[in-house]
Amino acid sequence: MPTAIVVGAEGQDGVLLSRLLRAHDYRVVPVGRHGPVDIVRPDDVAELVAELRPDEIYLLAAVQNSAQDPVADPVELAHRSYAVNTLAVVHFLEAVERHSPATRVFYAASSHVFGRPDTPVQDETTPLRPTSVYGISKAAGLLHCRSYRSRGVFASVGILYSHESPLRRPGFVSRKIVDAVVRIQRGEAYRLVLGGLAAEADWGYAPDYVDAMRRILGLATADDYVVASGVRRTVREFAETAFAAAGLDWRDHVEENAAVLTRPSVPLVGDASRLRAATGWRPSVDFTGMVRALLRAAGADLVGTGQDG
Repeated sequence: MPTAIVVGAEGQDGVLLSRLLRAHDYRVVPVGRHGPVDIVRPDDVAELVAELRPDEIYLLAAVQNSAQDPVADPVELAHRSYAVNTLAVVHFLEAVERHSPATRVFYAASSHVFGRPDTPVQDETTPLRPTSVYGISKAAGLLHCRSYRSRGVFASVGILYSHESPLRRPGFVSRKIVDAVVRIQRGEAYRLVLGGLAAEADWGYAPDYVDAMRRILGLATADDYVVASGVRRTVREFAETAFAAAGLDWRDHVEENAAVLTRPSVPLVGDASRLRAATGWRPSVDFTGMVRALLRAAGADLVGTGQDG
C-alpha cells in the first residue's frame, strides 16, 4: 500500500485528493492546521518525512485572500503567505532530499504566478510576473521546486486555475452565487450582491483538478503543468447559468456593486495541452455541468438538463 502525505488536508483540494487516493488504496497521512506537525517548522517536517519515507507528498496548503474577502493587514498577510506558500515547501523539499530521496513531491501553484501576462492564454512557458502576495509566494514555491528538481528531487508543479466544488469556502464568488440560489429557492432571501459581473475566470471542477495532481506524479519525470479548462467565463455567466438551472432569472435577483471587490481581478486562461498530451487528462464535466453539480450538492431543485459528467 503506497503512502501519501497530504499537506493542507482540511482544505477543498486536500479533502478531495485524500478521498481519491484512498479510493486507489493509498495510506493517506493528513497534515492540517490542527495536527501535531507544524509545517513552518523545518524540524517537524524533517522528522515526519524521515519517519514515514512516503511514496508521495502533496503540498496543497495555502494562504489565499479572495478578491471578495475583507482586506487583510498586508504585513501579516505577507508573513503568513511566505511561511505557508513558500518556506513550508522548502522544508519538505529539503527533508525529501536528505531523508527520503525516492519520494515524489507535488506542489500546488496557482495561475496567479502569471500576474498580468502579455498573452490572453498562458502555458508552462509564460513568464512569471506575479503582482499579489499570493502570486509572489506561489511563484517562489514553484521556483524552489525547479531548483530542487535540478538537484535530483522529483518535484512536480501543477499551475492550477480556478476550480470549484461544494467544499469551496463562503468567501469565493462561486459559493456566494450557489448559496444565494438555494436561499432564494427556499424563500430565505431575494437579492444577491456581486462586485463585478464582467470579471472573468477560467473555472474548472475541483475533483478533476485533484485527479490531475495524481496523474502528474505518476509520470516518469517531474515537470510543471498547467491545469485549466481553457475557457474564459464571466461572473455574469456563472450567475446566469446557476439561476437558470434552478428555474430563476438572475436579473431578478442579482445586484452589482463594485465596492464588494477588495481588488480588481485579472482574466487568466490556461492552456492544459501539455498535461493532456502527457497524461490523457480531460475534465469530466463542462462549465454548466460543474455549476449544476455545485447546486445539486447545496440542495437546489434543478430544472432542465445539463452535462453532469
